Amino acid sequence: MVSQIESSAPAEIFYPESDDQPMANNTEHFEIIVLIKGNLDLLFAGDPNVFVAGDLFWYPIEGNNKIKYAPDVMVAIGRPKGCRSSYKQWEEGNQPPQVVFEILSPVNTSVEMARKLLFYNQYGVEEYYIYNPENNELQVWLRGEYGLDSVDFGQKWVSPRLQINFDVSGEHWQLSYPDGQPFMTFGQLMAQSQAAQQRLQQAVPKLLSIGLNREQVADALGLTVEDVEAIAMNL
Repeated sequence: MVSQIESSAPAEIFYPESDDQPMANNTEHFEIIVLIKGNLDLLFAGDPNVFVAGDLFWYPIEGNNKIKYAPDVMVAIGRPKGCRSSYKQWEEGNQPPQVVFEILSPVNTSVEMARKLLFYNQYGVEEYYIYNPENNELQVWLRGEYGLDSVDFGQKWVSPRLQINFDVSGEHWQLSYPDGQPFMTFGQLMAQSQAAQQRLQQAVPKLLSIGLNREQVADALGLTVEDVEAIAMNL
């Protein structure tokens, strides 16, 4: 007779990567999420230890796949960049995302938003931003001694962690970099890049024509000598 020994090893827990719900509920919702996520990527492009994600499940407790939320955008400072199927906090040095953004859409209910606030409060978010594009209303929650507190900031606010600027004094909110440059869409960035390239193509021959050598032109425009030579060859 052969007896079977039951394994005492716990079953592996599956952490879903998707709830089969759309990331955004309308085009404006989607565009705002992409605007925030894309510009934060640019802001922290030079820092390998700032992780920015959009619509990614955050699991704060190992062994529990029920407690989770997928913020519209979240920022984890001190965590390395890279691809993730979800943000499992115990695999991230137990570091929760410090900054979270939620963009309201018509399907969001007050009950749902209350649950999100409780979740972000309990699991360590330091700055929580809720923006309603329908009425241009921005809510700011900042961690204090007893948890997340609502902030009465008027019409302008600067993120303590990110140092980005929020301005809701106009018809639509304006986000800007620490130096005051506005957040831009991908299309705006492309147009700006093309315009800058055109200006360089105009500046190089002008500077060469007044007697500057290619090294001097490169220094004046912040280019390499090879860049100047390439532009000059295409004139």
